[in-house]
Amino acid sequence: MLRSQKVIIVGGGSAGWMTAATLIKLFPKKDITVIESPTKGTISVGESTLSSINQWLDLLEIKDKDFMPYTKASYKLSIRFENFYKLKDGGFHYPFGKTYENNFVGSKETWFFKKQFNLKTPNSNYADFVCPTMSLVNNNVLFKNENKEIPLFDFKNDVAYHFDAVKFADWLKKYYCIPKGVKHIYEDINTIEQNKDGIKSLNKKHKADLYIDCTGFSSLLLGQALKEPFEDYSDLLPNNKAWATNLKYTNKEKELKPYTNCTAIQNGWVWNIPSWDKIGTGYVYSDKFISDDEALNQFKKYLKRKNLVFKNIKMRVGTHRRLFVKNVCAIGLSGAFIEPLESNGLLTVHEFLIKLVKILKRKNLSQWDRDNFNYYCKDFFNFFAEFVAYHYALSHRRDTKYWKEINNKSFYDKRKIETELKSNMEVYMNNYQFSSSPGVHYISAGMNYFNINITDKNMPNNIKNYISNREVEIKKFNKTCKQKNTLFNYLKYNIHNK
Repeated sequence: MLRSQKVIIVGGGSAGWMTAATLIKLFPKKDITVIESPTKGTISVGESTLSSINQWLDLLEIKDKDFMPYTKASYKLSIRFENFYKLKDGGFHYPFGKTYENNFVGSKETWFFKKQFNLKTPNSNYADFVCPTMSLVNNNVLFKNENKEIPLFDFKNDVAYHFDAVKFADWLKKYYCIPKGVKHIYEDINTIEQNKDGIKSLNKKHKADLYIDCTGFSSLLLGQALKEPFEDYSDLLPNNKAWATNLKYTNKEKELKPYTNCTAIQNGWVWNIPSWDKIGTGYVYSDKFISDDEALNQFKKYLKRKNLVFKNIKMRVGTHRRLFVKNVCAIGLSGAFIEPLESNGLLTVHEFLIKLVKILKRKNLSQWDRDNFNYYCKDFFNFFAEFVAYHYALSHRRDTKYWKEINNKSFYDKRKIETELKSNMEVYMNNYQFSSSPGVHYISAGMNYFNINITDKNMPNNIKNYISNREVEIKKFNKTCKQKNTLFNYLKYNIHNK
């Protein structure tokens, strides 16, 4: 049995301090130490989260106003994708929040009748039609919606965040973890002693029951010490490099948008993450098709800015076969990473931490507990990796060798999931209606994949009246939003007002 009373977390950064914060909050009597390197920096390119992070924040009783001023954060309501389907495709959104439904047919299905009535309806209209949150996104506004002026929009659960990842880790360390009793040591790990149970000691002096590896792509404990095999996902996800930089605002009130923008270019895509004080941006690409220097030149040409400082990042895309081996558990980049598309950088961190907490409540862990954790994490990772791959699988771009290869490759049979779970991609492709999984229907509609059989026989009565009434409502919601504060002003007066 594995005890877990004394825990050492190796590595700081977002993963390390999120882990420390989670454990000290839920297990205040445990002896928790973070050993952080004084010489090795963390990967910092800004951070864009998904709304599911709110469950983790609630668990730790952290409010948005607690960390947002320190981390220069802004709110996020959606992810926008441009030129993934085709060049100049107009783009489309994946907004957060519930979809609008009526009594006889869901709004998702209804939109396809609207499309049939008018084939010139842009695919970008799908999100506007089915999700009330888009009224805020399209008008670049934000408000609490306490009077339910925009139906279904729940401020507490439907917002995500853009923030400085280094400052977020620093805030957790200084204002949450250490005040609650987490011990902190600045020290490089030079020696790792092992025994039959896993790690025996670090630097021949630091001993624990449980070691948590948060050392990033180097995976110092799980990968290097325990030699747990790493499963590369390049057959499914094409990109392995990124150039990153920060931009200054030229017109902050206009450029500060409530969404992450993702634009596909020649050999990958560019992210745009507007936080309060700057815009984080980066070019995600594959060095199979382009050199680092060529990618940097493409990125510079795309940005049309001068005097920028760029950082090159080599990504390790995939997952270790197991994330919890003996007395070592990996959280963050040290265990698994899907490329940055769909803002999943911190997603696996807080999702895997919530699962880890559940098994640690059993105090002494058996192999069954570790297997249970590994199974859950592998299942979650495979699901989301396939969701990200879906953005490439539906592309019809053929303007470069990169996009031609993506366009011609098979995404259907290549993945061999060891858990023998049914492929999510197979579900997406064969279901009569879209999967109920969050986001899938937005990507499908935005990329012109209409997997619904529309005929006169299955057309509900009064469908045209419903479509007309829905459009009247959307105009009403847009009118309401035009009277509200811009995102810039909301942040200025409610968050960054000091």
